[in-house]
Formats: sequence, structure tokens, C-alpha cells
Amino acid sequence: MVAGNRAVAPEKKFTVPPMAIVAGIVVLAGLAGFWYLDRASKQTPAGPPPPSAEARAYAKNLRFVADGGVMLENPKMESHESYLKQSIVEISGNILNAGARPLNSVEVTWLFKDPGTPMPDGTLYQETIWRERTSLVTRKSGGLAPGQFRHFSVSFDNVPDSWNQAMPSLVIAGIEFKQ
Repeated sequence: MVAGNRAVAPEKKFTVPPMAIVAGIVVLAGLAGFWYLDRASKQTPAGPPPPSAEARAYAKNLRFVADGGVMLENPKMESHESYLKQSIVEISGNILNAGARPLNSVEVTWLFKDPGTPMPDGTLYQETIWRERTSLVTRKSGGLAPGQFRHFSVSFDNVPDSWNQAMPSLVIAGIEFKQ
């Protein structure tokens, strides 16, 4: 172009290629996603709620019984090796509802302990090295009516090798009553 007698160069506008804009958006979205997932992975998930006072009071009505449902008997524990050469611990028995209320579900927490360390006063200090929550009675299996007993069998395949090979302690973790 000529303005007067002078030649004027056309102005060049600075433009960003569309692919660079798309690539920038993708990178920003990836960084935001990574940041979100990193933060979410550092938060511990909320565990199941503790048993209610009513459930804790009713726990004394749950008993382990023999196959006839009358004689008290502790659950039996067996250990065997799977096809993958992995140690499997299986605990089985019968649970009796000796109370007056029908139940939908009963959950327990199994506490596996280490062999222990003798203390100076002669007691044995044992630490819980593995805990797992399982259902012994479920709504799907029909619950547990008053006076009724039900067979259960629970298998564990991730118990550390350092456990004391004794029957784990058991804590009633939850009871759901039928309405």
C-alpha cells in the first residue's frame, strides 16, 4: 500500500494456531485431573459406623453353638494351601440368636495377632497385625430369627505370615435389626 508517497507495510497480527490452544486446554485439564486424583488418594475412606448402643447391648445374645444348636462350641479354624500356593485360613461354625429380636445381619471383625513379646512382668504383649470385617448373617440369607442358628464359613487369603497361628479374636462389629 502506498499512503502519500510512502510505502506502508501491512500490519501482521499475532495469531495462535488452533492446535496450540487445544493442546494447552488438554494439558491444563490433565494437570487438574492429576491434582484432584492425587488429593483424593491421600484422604482415608470413612469406615463403617460403629455398632449402636442397642446393638452392643444385644451382642450378648449371640452365641456360637454346635451343629444341634444347643451346646456351646467355638468356631473351628483350618488352614490349607490354594492352587496358587497361597495360604488360606478358613473359620467355620454356627451362630445362634438367643435373644428375642429378629436380625437382618450380623457383622464381625476378626483380629489376627502376632506371636507376642514377653513383658518384664511376665505378661505377653500381642499386637493386632491384621483385621478384617465380614458378615456372618446377611439379609440375603434370610436373617436370623430368635432361637435360630445359622452356619457360617469365612475364608481369609491375605493374612500376614507373621500371625501367631491361633484362633483370631472376634468383635461384633454391627447388628442390623429387622423392623
